Amino acid sequence: MELNSITDAFDRATKKQSSAKSQQIGQEIEQALSRIEYGGSTYPTNHKLILSELRAKLKEIAPHSQLEGAQKELDVALSKYPKLLEKNFTRDISKAYRNVDFDIHTINQIIASHFYRCCQFDVAIKSRNLEFALSWASNNHKQLKQNGSDIELKLHGLQFVEILQERGRDKALKYARTLLTPFASNHMAEIQKLMAPDSPLSVTIAAGVQGLPTLLKLMNVMTGKKQEWQPMEQLPLPMDLDREFQFHSIFVCPVSWDQASEENPPIWLSCGHVLNKQSITKLSKNNSTRPFKCPYCPSEFEAGQCRHLYF
Repeated sequence: MELNSITDAFDRATKKQSSAKSQQIGQEIEQALSRIEYGGSTYPTNHKLILSELRAKLKEIAPHSQLEGAQKELDVALSKYPKLLEKNFTRDISKAYRNVDFDIHTINQIIASHFYRCCQFDVAIKSRNLEFALSWASNNHKQLKQNGSDIELKLHGLQFVEILQERGRDKALKYARTLLTPFASNHMAEIQKLMAPDSPLSVTIAAGVQGLPTLLKLMNVMTGKKQEWQPMEQLPLPMDLDREFQFHSIFVCPVSWDQASEENPPIWLSCGHVLNKQSITKLSKNNSTRPFKCPYCPSEFEAGQCRHLYF
């Protein structure tokens, strides 16, 4: 969302307000109060004189008409903010929502992992004292392994995060090499996620927030053209996110322009060109032994000779 216009409006209001010379006025008032306090209550006449002199100085610094003008200019600048905010922020972001099937179990795991990384575990862990829990898990290691439980790994992971936050990276890495290494053979994926700088939930929300303005604009355009938003299987334009949200290569078939997926993976031809599986199926007329020509060179192949390509 573009915030430059709002920032500029605040800067203009700040420049207008600086003409009131509030700092100099404050200094004069403080000096007058100090003189009154120093004089005490012995000479009340002097108090009136000091206040009279203060009034004259304030008029000299900023006449009443000038203060009124500055206040009006400030009010005008402030009155523009609601319109600027309404223009730059969309109140109802649910317009960009689409009915997408999610794996509820995976989502629950991601949320639980986020709280786990944030050290919001439970009971004794609220005080971040894992000594008894780790001792119990170590004493029952064989039984936990037989039951397929990974609670010992989770406890060590939580202790790793705590050491990382409180005692630094070197201490945390030393702890990981000593106590997380034995779990690497069966839980490498979990350990790799633990070593990541951010939780999957934080990354997902940050990427969603960055892509939300584009989705809202697209929804508004499609609504104006009376196109359906909900049944779309693929967005008609690319989502340009920062490099921090680009975790793997994305292949787009040069024939169909469809993005590769698990159902439609990239297929490598021995000539070096790559197409999506569905494009290969169409070119070969859905016949694995029927030769077809590569769209980009004179080479011919059979679908059975092609190989899946893994990035």
